[in-house]
Amino acid sequence: MKPYVIIVAGGKGLRMGSDLPKQFIPVKGRPLLMHTVEKFGDWNPNAEIVLVLPADHQPYWKMLCREIGCQVEHRIVAGGETRFHSVRNGLEAIRGEIEQDAENVLIAVHDGVRPFVSTKVITACFEQASIKGAVVPVLPVVDSLREVDAQGKSKAVDRSRYYAVHTPQAFRADLLLRAYSQDYSPLFTDDASVVEATGVPVSTVPSNPENIKITTPLDLVIAKALLGE
Repeated sequence: MKPYVIIVAGGKGLRMGSDLPKQFIPVKGRPLLMHTVEKFGDWNPNAEIVLVLPADHQPYWKMLCREIGCQVEHRIVAGGETRFHSVRNGLEAIRGEIEQDAENVLIAVHDGVRPFVSTKVITACFEQASIKGAVVPVLPVVDSLREVDAQGKSKAVDRSRYYAVHTPQAFRADLLLRAYSQDYSPLFTDDASVVEATGVPVSTVPSNPENIKITTPLDLVIAKALLGE
Protein backbone atom coordinates (compact mmCIF):
# COMPACT_ATOMS: atom_id res chain seq x y z
CA MET A 1 0.00 0.00 0.00
CA LYS A 2 1.47 3.38 -0.98
CA PRO A 3 2.18 5.83 1.84
CA TYR A 4 0.38 9.16 2.09
CA VAL A 5 1.98 12.43 3.13
CA ILE A 6 -0.01 15.54 4.03
CA ILE A 7 2.20 18.63 3.94
CA VAL A 8 0.67 21.64 5.65
CA ALA A 9 1.88 25.09 4.60
CA GLY A 10 -0.30 27.90 5.87
CA GLY A 11 2.24 30.28 7.40
CA LYS A 12 2.13 34.02 6.77
CA GLY A 13 5.76 34.72 7.66
CA LEU A 14 4.99 37.20 10.46
CA ARG A 15 7.88 36.04 12.66
CA MET A 16 10.12 36.08 9.62
CA GLY A 17 9.40 39.80 9.14
CA SER A 18 8.73 39.22 5.46
CA ASP A 19 5.86 40.15 3.15
CA LEU A 20 6.42 36.82 1.41
CA PRO A 21 4.92 33.82 3.24
CA LYS A 22 7.81 31.88 4.75
CA GLN A 23 7.15 28.72 2.76
CA PHE A 24 7.81 30.63 -0.46
CA ILE A 25 11.11 32.24 0.57
CA PRO A 26 13.74 31.12 -1.95
CA VAL A 27 16.85 29.29 -0.77
CA LYS A 28 19.34 28.08 -3.34
CA GLY A 29 16.96 28.92 -6.18
CA ARG A 30 13.92 27.08 -4.86
CA PRO A 31 11.25 28.00 -2.31
CA LEU A 32 11.50 26.27 1.07
CA LEU A 33 8.23 24.47 0.44
CA MET A 34 9.53 22.99 -2.81
CA HIS A 35 12.59 21.63 -1.01
CA THR A 36 10.22 19.98 1.48
CA VAL A 37 7.92 18.45 -1.15
CA GLU A 38 10.87 17.14 -3.12
CA LYS A 39 12.42 15.56 -0.01
CA PHE A 40 9.42 13.24 0.27
CA GLY A 41 9.49 12.55 -3.45
CA ASP A 42 13.14 11.55 -3.13
CA TRP A 43 12.28 9.35 -0.15
CA ASN A 44 9.59 7.44 -2.04
CA PRO A 45 8.56 8.30 -5.61
CA ASN A 46 5.33 6.36 -5.07
CA ALA A 47 4.23 8.40 -2.05
CA GLU A 48 0.91 10.19 -2.49
CA ILE A 49 1.64 13.79 -1.51
CA VAL A 50 -1.18 16.14 -0.52
CA LEU A 51 -0.15 19.77 -0.18
CA VAL A 52 -2.51 21.90 1.91
CA LEU A 53 -2.28 25.59 1.03
CA PRO A 54 -4.48 28.64 1.67
CA ALA A 55 -6.64 29.26 -1.38
CA ASP A 56 -5.06 32.67 -2.01
CA HIS A 57 -1.55 31.14 -2.00
CA GLN A 58 -2.32 28.49 -4.58
CA PRO A 59 -1.97 30.59 -7.76
CA TYR A 60 1.48 31.76 -6.64
CA TRP A 61 2.57 28.21 -5.82
CA LYS A 62 1.37 26.92 -9.19
CA MET A 63 3.30 29.72 -10.90
CA LEU A 64 6.46 28.75 -8.98
CA CYS A 65 5.99 25.12 -10.02
CA ARG A 66 5.67 26.15 -13.67
CA GLU A 67 8.58 28.58 -13.65
CA ILE A 68 11.02 26.58 -11.49
CA GLY A 69 9.79 23.09 -12.13
CA CYS A 70 8.76 21.10 -9.08
CA GLN A 71 10.14 17.58 -9.51
CA VAL A 72 7.41 15.79 -7.57
CA GLU A 73 3.77 15.20 -8.45
CA HIS A 74 1.32 16.30 -5.76
CA ARG A 75 -2.27 17.35 -5.33
CA ILE A 76 -3.29 20.66 -3.78
CA VAL A 77 -6.04 21.10 -1.18
CA ALA A 78 -7.35 24.33 0.32
CA GLY A 79 -6.31 25.07 3.90
CA GLY A 80 -8.59 25.86 6.81
CA GLU A 81 -8.89 28.37 9.62
CA THR A 82 -6.28 26.60 11.77
CA ARG A 83 -3.70 23.87 11.26
CA PHE A 84 -6.24 21.40 12.68
CA HIS A 85 -8.76 22.36 10.02
CA SER A 86 -6.11 22.27 7.29
CA VAL A 87 -5.11 18.72 8.18
CA ARG A 88 -8.78 17.76 8.31
CA ASN A 89 -9.24 19.18 4.80
CA GLY A 90 -6.27 17.15 3.59
CA LEU A 91 -7.77 14.00 5.08
CA GLU A 92 -11.16 14.67 3.55
CA ALA A 93 -9.52 14.99 0.13
CA ILE A 94 -8.25 11.40 0.33
CA ARG A 95 -10.95 9.83 2.51
CA GLY A 96 -12.71 8.20 -0.44
CA GLU A 97 -9.61 6.28 -1.51
CA ILE A 98 -8.39 5.17 1.93
CA GLU A 99 -11.44 4.68 4.12
CA GLN A 100 -12.25 1.12 3.05
CA ASP A 101 -8.77 -0.13 3.94
CA ALA A 102 -7.81 2.49 6.52
CA GLU A 103 -6.27 0.00 8.96
CA ASN A 104 -3.63 -0.81 6.33
CA VAL A 105 -2.91 2.74 5.15
CA LEU A 106 -0.24 4.93 6.73
CA ILE A 107 -0.34 8.72 6.66
CA ALA A 108 2.33 11.19 7.71
CA VAL A 109 1.64 14.85 8.41
CA HIS A 110 4.56 17.24 7.93
CA ASP A 111 5.25 20.96 8.27
CA GLY A 112 5.85 22.65 4.93
CA VAL A 113 8.80 24.59 6.33
CA ARG A 114 10.76 21.59 7.62
CA PRO A 115 12.80 20.79 4.51
CA PHE A 116 15.70 19.11 6.31
CA VAL A 117 14.06 15.98 7.72
CA SER A 118 16.22 13.02 6.83
CA THR A 119 14.95 10.12 4.75
CA LYS A 120 16.10 7.88 7.62
CA VAL A 121 13.71 9.65 10.00
CA ILE A 122 10.83 9.49 7.50
CA THR A 123 11.38 5.74 7.08
CA ALA A 124 11.57 5.22 10.85
CA CYS A 125 8.29 7.10 11.37
CA PHE A 126 6.42 4.98 8.84
CA GLU A 127 7.93 1.73 10.07
CA GLN A 128 7.06 2.48 13.69
CA ALA A 129 3.55 3.66 12.74
CA SER A 130 2.94 0.32 11.02
CA ILE A 131 3.65 -1.38 14.36
CA LYS A 132 2.39 1.08 17.00
CA GLY A 133 -0.19 3.09 15.07
CA ALA A 134 1.00 6.56 16.06
CA VAL A 135 4.54 7.96 16.18
CA VAL A 136 6.36 11.29 16.40
CA PRO A 137 10.05 12.08 15.85
CA VAL A 138 11.71 13.74 18.85
CA LEU A 139 14.99 15.17 20.09
CA PRO A 140 16.13 15.41 23.73
CA VAL A 141 15.96 18.92 25.19
CA VAL A 142 19.51 20.18 25.77
CA ASP A 143 18.77 23.46 27.55
CA SER A 144 18.00 23.67 31.23
CA LEU A 145 14.27 24.00 31.86
CA ARG A 146 12.25 25.88 34.46
CA GLU A 147 8.54 25.66 35.17
CA VAL A 148 6.82 28.98 35.93
CA ASP A 149 3.53 28.99 37.85
CA ALA A 150 0.65 31.47 37.66
CA GLN A 151 2.29 33.65 40.33
CA GLY A 152 5.53 33.90 38.38
CA LYS A 153 7.52 31.60 40.66
CA SER A 154 9.83 29.20 38.89
CA LYS A 155 11.48 25.90 39.67
CA ALA A 156 13.94 23.67 37.84
CA VAL A 157 12.61 20.54 36.19
CA ASP A 158 14.34 17.37 35.07
CA ARG A 159 15.12 17.99 31.41
CA SER A 160 15.87 14.29 30.82
CA ARG A 161 12.11 13.71 30.83
CA TYR A 162 11.40 16.21 28.05
CA TYR A 163 11.76 16.04 24.28
CA ALA A 164 11.21 18.48 21.42
CA VAL A 165 8.63 17.16 18.96
CA HIS A 166 9.16 17.37 15.20
CA THR A 167 7.36 16.19 12.09
CA PRO A 168 6.56 14.07 10.13
CA GLN A 169 4.11 12.52 12.55
CA ALA A 170 2.87 9.21 11.17
CA PHE A 171 -0.33 7.30 11.90
CA ARG A 172 -2.53 4.47 10.78
CA ALA A 173 -5.21 6.11 8.66
CA ASP A 174 -8.12 4.76 10.70
CA LEU A 175 -6.71 6.35 13.87
CA LEU A 176 -6.09 9.67 12.18
CA LEU A 177 -9.51 9.82 10.54
CA ARG A 178 -11.21 9.07 13.85
CA ALA A 179 -9.12 11.66 15.67
CA TYR A 180 -9.97 14.39 13.19
CA SER A 181 -13.67 13.71 13.54
CA GLN A 182 -13.43 15.43 16.94
CA ASP A 183 -14.34 19.05 17.47
CA TYR A 184 -11.43 21.48 17.40
CA SER A 185 -9.69 22.34 20.68
CA PRO A 186 -7.00 24.98 21.23
CA LEU A 187 -5.13 22.27 23.16
CA PHE A 188 -4.43 20.52 19.85
CA THR A 189 -0.91 21.75 19.15
CA ASP A 190 0.01 19.00 16.70
CA ASP A 191 -1.43 15.87 15.15
CA ALA A 192 -0.19 13.64 17.97
CA SER A 193 -2.17 15.67 20.50
CA VAL A 194 -5.29 15.22 18.37
CA VAL A 195 -4.80 11.47 18.16
CA GLU A 196 -3.86 11.19 21.84
CA ALA A 197 -7.15 12.85 22.80
CA THR A 198 -8.94 9.75 21.52
CA GLY A 199 -6.99 7.55 23.95
CA VAL A 200 -4.38 6.29 21.49
CA PRO A 201 -0.82 6.22 22.91
CA VAL A 202 1.89 7.91 20.84
CA SER A 203 5.34 6.37 20.47
CA THR A 204 8.55 8.13 19.50
CA VAL A 205 11.56 7.73 17.22
CA PRO A 206 14.73 9.86 17.18
CA SER A 207 14.61 12.86 14.85
CA ASN A 208 17.61 14.44 13.12
CA PRO A 209 18.95 17.72 14.59
CA GLU A 210 18.71 19.52 11.23
CA ASN A 211 14.95 18.94 11.10
CA ILE A 212 14.18 22.48 12.22
CA LYS A 213 11.06 24.47 11.44
CA ILE A 214 12.01 27.61 9.49
CA THR A 215 10.11 30.42 11.24
CA THR A 216 12.61 33.17 12.11
CA PRO A 217 15.41 35.06 10.32
CA LEU A 218 17.96 33.01 12.26
CA ASP A 219 16.33 29.80 11.04
CA LEU A 220 16.66 31.11 7.49
CA VAL A 221 20.38 31.70 7.99
CA ILE A 222 20.71 28.10 9.16
CA ALA A 223 18.66 26.86 6.20
CA LYS A 224 20.92 28.65 3.76
CA ALA A 225 23.98 27.18 5.43
CA LEU A 226 22.53 23.66 5.33
CA LEU A 227 21.77 24.02 1.63
CA GLY A 228 25.21 25.43 0.91
CA GLU A 229 24.02 28.87 -0.21
